[in-house]
Amino acid sequence: MAIDRPARWADEEDAAAASTFKALTREEAQALRARNPPLSPWRVVGAQAGVGVVAALLAALITGRQEMAWSVLYGAATVVVPGALMARGMTSRLSSVSLGASAVSFMLWESVKIAVAVAMLMLAPKIVQPLSWPALLVGLVLGLKVYWFALLWRGRRATTTRD
Repeated sequence: MAIDRPARWADEEDAAAASTFKALTREEAQALRARNPPLSPWRVVGAQAGVGVVAALLAALITGRQEMAWSVLYGAATVVVPGALMARGMTSRLSSVSLGASAVSFMLWESVKIAVAVAMLMLAPKIVQPLSWPALLVGLVLGLKVYWFALLWRGRRATTTRD
């Protein structure tokens, strides 16, 4: 895709890119979407919740202390609950009305997500008694890492279907 530059700044690369650009037909666009389906935010939130539960069970088994499991689970919840709120907001009909509404909706729900996560972390010592901060951080980090695995899985799936 050529970068829009004034004509006096145009170069051979722009001319080559402009000549090789081809609009997709409806069938080609549908085939492209079929090869690269969008990743549902609800699947990511579900995977985060699953990883949090498994990590909490492992913490309880390894340490033999129930408070460690609750701390890990609460750490995962500080990722899952705000993520679920954002997924709900971004998948609503209001978010997809227009491009501008979608951008504003994204900024709004991202702000809500951050505020809820910070509030949950501030309330952690009152909710989880006794709280293990290292265990909470393990749950939080594991929940955040699910995003990367979801993106890697999606990228790997897209490349294997093309071959």
